[in-house]
Amino acid sequence: MPVNVLFSARPGLWPEYEPLLHQGLTDAGLDFHLATDIPADQVDYVVYAPNSGLQDFTSYTRLKAVLSLWAGVESISGNETLTVPLARMVDGGLTQGMTEWVVGHVLRYHLGMDRHITQQDGDWTPDAPPLASQRTVCVLGLGALGEASARALTALNFHVIGWSRTAKDIPGVTCLHGPEGLRAALSQTEIVVLLLPDTPATTNILNAHTLALLPKGAQIINPGRGPLIDDDALLQALNSGQVGHATLDVFRTEPLPPEHSYWAHPNVTVTPHIASETRPVTSAQVICENIRRGEAGEPFLHLVDRGLGY
Repeated sequence: MPVNVLFSARPGLWPEYEPLLHQGLTDAGLDFHLATDIPADQVDYVVYAPNSGLQDFTSYTRLKAVLSLWAGVESISGNETLTVPLARMVDGGLTQGMTEWVVGHVLRYHLGMDRHITQQDGDWTPDAPPLASQRTVCVLGLGALGEASARALTALNFHVIGWSRTAKDIPGVTCLHGPEGLRAALSQTEIVVLLLPDTPATTNILNAHTLALLPKGAQIINPGRGPLIDDDALLQALNSGQVGHATLDVFRTEPLPPEHSYWAHPNVTVTPHIASETRPVTSAQVICENIRRGEAGEPFLHLVDRGLGY
């Protein structure tokens, strides 16, 4: 009997993913049926995007696992109809893309590129930045994306503090955890990078209280999740000068509404959720490997802890 694999994501993705998944499952030596329309009670695996039309898994009685194409699973992890293993996407292409974006914007802040780009009035004032070793960067969240970004910044000789909810150990990175660790990390950092998941424990982790811990004029980069920041508190901190600038790639409502204050604020850079995205070539390999593992009775990769939400 073939393994039935349902592709449940935006229709426009199917032409790109279908040949990649077909080749990967073939290379895995599996007898399979891959389609966008399979009777629910015959589906073994769902290749899934949380913005697809599939939200009720009750009738998927043969289902072995749901394999998400997204790194973020906050919109599906609490689905009570989903009782089988849920795997999130962790792949090399996504990680590399995020690392490149983070490093680029950290360097932009570190080197003062915005000021030099806009300074076209003939003012010749040499003002070289400090060396990276004299600049402290804090990465909030040390999962796959956070760790990769922290390692890349360390390789450039930045003083990197990494913070996570539980203890981590990353060579070259000062790893802190817990509430006291968060306070210590924020109080000494000049550039903050948010790469935490969106969970009840991380909602508004940057708020009026935690923003006040930062050295005055600190800069914020958020490619993680919109709800990590209390928007009103950030705007107040920007207006007072407590926060010097914020580069934001993710928001509570996307696309960001045209009337939102972020668009017009002189000390905010808005990017349209482009920090990183799932690359079909590499993500298809992860999906096929998980299906192979499932059929071989091996542990799935990148399983979501439903209690933690990631």
